[in-house]
Amino acid sequence: MTKKILKGIVKSAKSDKTIVVEVTRKFKHPFYEKIIKRSKKYHAHDEKNKFKEGEEVFIIESKPYSKKKTWQVMDK
Repeated sequence: MTKKILKGIVKSAKSDKTIVVEVTRKFKHPFYEKIIKRSKKYHAHDEKNKFKEGEEVFIIESKPYSKKKTWQVMDK
């Protein structure tokens, strides 16, 4: 089974070894056929506290690090 990879922007890097990444997706409404933007925030594990707010990052599914944190930041 392959792991999902998402691309987003770091919204918060205040916690130790944790960042909050906002992922925005676009899709067409099934009936009205208008393009809609939806965004969702994910908590991701950042082992070295390397990433800062505003940076664009890729996150990958991983084992659960905590209750909310089930994603990990990929190195570029």
